[in-house]
Amino acid sequence: MARELDFEGVVTRYYESLYQFAYSLTRSEADACDLTQQTFYIWATKGHQLRDPARVKTWLFTTLHRQFLETRRRQQRFAHESLEDLEVELPALTPEAVSSLDSAQVLRALAQVDEIFQAPVALFYLEDCPYKDIAEILGVPLGTVKSRIARGLMQLQKILADDLAAANREGEPTP
Repeated sequence: MARELDFEGVVTRYYESLYQFAYSLTRSEADACDLTQQTFYIWATKGHQLRDPARVKTWLFTTLHRQFLETRRRQQRFAHESLEDLEVELPALTPEAVSSLDSAQVLRALAQVDEIFQAPVALFYLEDCPYKDIAEILGVPLGTVKSRIARGLMQLQKILADDLAAANREGEPTP
């Protein structure tokens, strides 16, 4: 039975059925491969905790299903949207208005952006960090970083546009 629980033995025995189950959930070859690989990664790191070797198959399928549900929840919470798709929702800021802003105004506006978007925007624009490094620093997927930056920029532009509009309504010269 010990041979059955070694990593290669488990992969050989259950890979195909796990992949088929993952494919039935995701309907995508790439996602099914990723999900199956993630399940075996978890097995490699936590499988030794399984007390009853007869429950390996159940453990693997349960783990795969939980990973699928977690991925689905994450995708729903942090849906990836490209900046091009959201462009119509962006407030209009003219180049003249942008060039008249000073860094203190932008930093004050950045402080008003939702906290979840502040770090990616600041790391990308203020620290010149590449997306990959930001993903590593924040411990989130690359797509999430891009989405958070896009959403953070939307909020930042709206805040700055609102500030400029408020200043114009009050009769103050545009900063």
